[in-house]
Amino acid sequence: MIHWQWRSFEQLSLQQLYQILRARQEVFTVEQDCAYQDADCLDQYSWHLMGWNAAPQGQELAAYLRVVFPEKKYPDEPSIGRVLTRASYRATGLGRELMRRAIECTGREYPDRPIRISAQQHLKRFYSGFGFEKVSEPYEEDGIPHIEMLRKPF
Repeated sequence: MIHWQWRSFEQLSLQQLYQILRARQEVFTVEQDCAYQDADCLDQYSWHLMGWNAAPQGQELAAYLRVVFPEKKYPDEPSIGRVLTRASYRATGLGRELMRRAIECTGREYPDRPIRISAQQHLKRFYSGFGFEKVSEPYEEDGIPHIEMLRKPF
């Protein structure tokens, strides 16, 4: 059973922050064979949604994303990013639950604002299922084709 937490940067424990950074490096750098600057000075201006699973060594981060505050990445919208599900939890529906909860939490924090994402292009259908619409031409980010997508306010 997954235990969900929605926290500001200041509310993260050192152990939680370490697990977040480790999972992001595991997925975005090692698995995707992509070198990029993950520590981009936006974590401090973000909400962090974490899905934890009980493991023999304690809590294990199973899924994660962050929501960057409006005016920090994009002028008007909060932005969901760094979306990941650890390899051992994929194909379980956890990624869909992560996004569902992210949209719900983001809507609570910013009820009258659309949500913007910079999505890997091959995930367009996945994000479209949550009401996101393509709003840009494809562009390359860290060697991977991306598109911007926008979800209208609730």
